[in-house]
Amino acid sequence: MRLRVVLAAAGLAAGLLLGCGSSGDGSAARATPAATQSQAPAEPAATATPAAAQARKGVRLVRIGSFSSPVFVTAPRGARKVQFVVEQGGRIMVVRNGRKLGTPFLDISSQVTANGEQGLLSMAFAPDYASSGRFYVYFTDNDGDQRVVEYRRASANRADPGSERLVLRMPDSEDNHNGGLLLFGPGGHLYVGTGDGGGAGDRHGARGNAQNLGSLLGKILRIDPRPSGGRAYSVPRSNPFVGRSGARGEIYAYGLRNPWRFSFDRRTDDLSIGDVGQNEVEEIDFVRSGRGKNFGWRPFEGRRRYEAGESAPGHVRPVLQRFHGDGYCSITGGVVVRDRAVPALYGRYVFGDFCRGRIESARLRPGGATQQRTTRLNVPNLSSFGEDARGRVYAVSLDGPVYRIASRR
Repeated sequence: MRLRVVLAAAGLAAGLLLGCGSSGDGSAARATPAATQSQAPAEPAATATPAAAQARKGVRLVRIGSFSSPVFVTAPRGARKVQFVVEQGGRIMVVRNGRKLGTPFLDISSQVTANGEQGLLSMAFAPDYASSGRFYVYFTDNDGDQRVVEYRRASANRADPGSERLVLRMPDSEDNHNGGLLLFGPGGHLYVGTGDGGGAGDRHGARGNAQNLGSLLGKILRIDPRPSGGRAYSVPRSNPFVGRSGARGEIYAYGLRNPWRFSFDRRTDDLSIGDVGQNEVEEIDFVRSGRGKNFGWRPFEGRRRYEAGESAPGHVRPVLQRFHGDGYCSITGGVVVRDRAVPALYGRYVFGDFCRGRIESARLRPGGATQQRTTRLNVPNLSSFGEDARGRVYAVSLDGPVYRIASRR
């Protein structure tokens, strides 16, 4: 790999690698996080409304706390005053009523390999969490394999570590390109993002893992994580490759290199994917539904040909590209903002890049993107975006701070 971007983080011997793939050595420069602001374009005064007037004020970052190598933030449905922050080393911390609690919600550090791109990478609360207490975590175990594990809560602020139940284990011989995101999405199913197995160029078999429908790697999977029929989980019958010879029924979408962060628009269910690139191109993919879609890796990196002579039948081209030659290195996929308290960004997709740190936004549609803008919001070592139960959007710095995106007063 020509470029291997190290996300250095406090408390870890090595930082998180978001799967940037060039060939060679190099590391991302560290910077001190600073509160920054963005000014939205002004509208003519004659047409101004209260929302438009607020939009003109722009947006700012509100720091909700500092953590040890945070990589994700989320909240259970209906829990309007709490956020859960996932730390790469193996802990989940709670922010309740604006205050960070001192005791972890869950600490599985002893089970987690947390080097480079490996670690505790995300969590997801079941839609019925309020009654069932079920939630799921995705992490790299001590053998270097990827696990999806179910736990249950013991109280509002503590999980029951003894409730552990293995849902899915994916053997992984490389330490990079681990995917890592869990989301409950359309239909109440659990969606699981997986990397292509690591190394560079997806050199796994004749076509690579991402184009191989017999492999779970380089995919977005869709499952019902509850045990069924003596199995740890079940596969929805509506999945696109159920019953197809040689294909895994768990697959929802494929042809992905390292879909580190993806999201569903909480109003429309549209799917956006930030797929980390190889030597030259970072990409954002967008579809109304990802069911059965092929996103092109490894025959294509972004819209460019990567592997000569290979095809990706019917593949979906990215709607946004960013290039290493312009200082990008590892795309951090984001979310469509549906927080009406932030009218300057409402309906816009926010995203960024680990090396640049600058938050950008655009309006996404099938086949392309419009109104692309760069905000003044800067989050050094931008590792993730997330949403809470109220639809408020957060930006996460691997350096420690977690910020909420808010309107300027």
